Amino acid sequence: MATIEDFLKLDIRVGVIVQAEEFPEARKPAYKLTIDFGPELGMKRSSAQITQHYKTSDLKGKKVLAVVNFPPRQIGPLVSEVLTLGVPDKHGHIVLIQPDKEEAVVNGKLC
Repeated sequence: MATIEDFLKLDIRVGVIVQAEEFPEARKPAYKLTIDFGPELGMKRSSAQITQHYKTSDLKGKKVLAVVNFPPRQIGPLVSEVLTLGVPDKHGHIVLIQPDKEEAVVNGKLC
């Protein structure tokens, strides 16, 4: 069983998607995301399997939550620097976890 100490090791932050691109080299349908976490963390890249619910043109400007302290992971030609968080719908397609208020601050830490 995980403890609160285990949970507190995760650094989950609010970022805003500044670019979303097709990722044809991925094994499963995915997009390449560039997410801005503000001056402290800067821009980070991520791969996200969110093609069922989102178009690349709809993602720019969306705030998302991501784990920012996992080690980078090579996904095809992309080095994914953060884990963008989502949950499955009833068909197993990923829906992004997003703050429900615009007031959520970029680089704000989940608490």
